[in-house]
Amino acid sequence: MSNIQTLSAPVGRVLIATIFVMAGMNKITGYASTQGYMDAMGVPGGLLPLVILLEVGGGLAIIAGWKTRPVAFAMAGFSVLSAILFHANFADQNTMIMFMKNIAIAGGLLFLVAHGPGAYALDNRTAAMRGALATAE
Repeated sequence: MSNIQTLSAPVGRVLIATIFVMAGMNKITGYASTQGYMDAMGVPGGLLPLVILLEVGGGLAIIAGWKTRPVAFAMAGFSVLSAILFHANFADQNTMIMFMKNIAIAGGLLFLVAHGPGAYALDNRTAAMRGALATAE
């Protein structure tokens, strides 16, 4: 694996996951207004704790490269669902851009699903441990 491949994997994980961590933290600090917005869009505001958990927890998991494939798959689905529920007003240029941003992020997350976390990931450590245990038996 070349140096650029080795370094691009963890940098890519950080770049794609940071938006989720920041969005989740903003939802915590603006909890009431976010909950009200969700209710106004027809999404139960009671789901907000789960959204925050997915965004912050999932984002940190992707950054660390822990359970990367299943977490990335869940976050890709969340991104598509969010695009459909909150950004489907294509008459508004800004909303359409937000829709496409969510779809593009989902595409990047699906690359993680397909190719794994790459270098410097906790998933690699657990895979190496499983391999060492299998060899020892």
